[in-house]
Amino acid sequence: MRLHSPSMSELHTFVTVVRTGSFSRAADELCVTQGAISRAVARLEGHYGKVLLKRSSHQMLLTASGEQLLAAVREPLAAIEAASEALREGPARTTELVLSVVPTLASVWLVPRLPDFQARHPDVRVRFVPYRKDEDFSGPTPHAAILTGLGAAQWPGWECDYVIGREVVPVCHPARAARQQWQHPADLAAEPLLAHSTSPGNWAQWLRAAGAAGAEPELSTVFDQVSILVQAAMADMGVALVQRCLVRAELDAGRLVTPFDLPITLQRGYFLCRLPGRRAAASLPVFRQWLLDRAREDIALMPA
Repeated sequence: MRLHSPSMSELHTFVTVVRTGSFSRAADELCVTQGAISRAVARLEGHYGKVLLKRSSHQMLLTASGEQLLAAVREPLAAIEAASEALREGPARTTELVLSVVPTLASVWLVPRLPDFQARHPDVRVRFVPYRKDEDFSGPTPHAAILTGLGAAQWPGWECDYVIGREVVPVCHPARAARQQWQHPADLAAEPLLAHSTSPGNWAQWLRAAGAAGAEPELSTVFDQVSILVQAAMADMGVALVQRCLVRAELDAGRLVTPFDLPITLQRGYFLCRLPGRRAAASLPVFRQWLLDRAREDIALMPA
């Protein structure tokens, strides 16, 4: 029987070039020269007798044939890589899962739960790499990242699972709440409002959802880390709007209070993200399932 498929190395090269967006970055990731990348793509185009990539000095675009090939081979190649990695490692060997995680979520929410994951999966070693706000999965790591954003609407073409963090709540020092005795969510608009730099519009969204559409929030202080935002609220600098999952301990201990505990959900949240077609860690599926299960348990504890 005549085989119509090209070599695996050429297909891997093609998928890597598309994912990284350049021949040079694909060469770095596959540990070959840029010339080897160019020759592999040329062989692939010669095999099919079609142009797959249109290249210029400024950009690289898939042709219709390139899009058809990418859609057909991306997921099978990833599955073959995952199966090959699992077979090479064997059931008795420790596997490594490399993650990049928003620092506050990692320290406050994820790491305290990791002992449970390690007890369930002692053969998986989790390693964290530095978090990047502009993560694009260039280079060999991470296998997956937990990022804050809008999911597939923000990262089209990525595989995104919502984890937690859409549930937000206003919090403040107990003494401030006792002094002010607010009667309606709109009353908060007159307070010093504390916000995070990546989501300055959250206050306006929260007020609309709370039935205070006419209130005009003016932000007092903006912070670039949620941990500092929480500390500012505990220092009585104003009222902060934060993800409930990140202040559960402070609320339980009475270090913070929520003046209006309304079940309001915004669009932004934390998402587990990875690139389809990229070599996946064999342990990623079990971590994904464990992560989503723990998040569902946390969300179930929130007020209805």
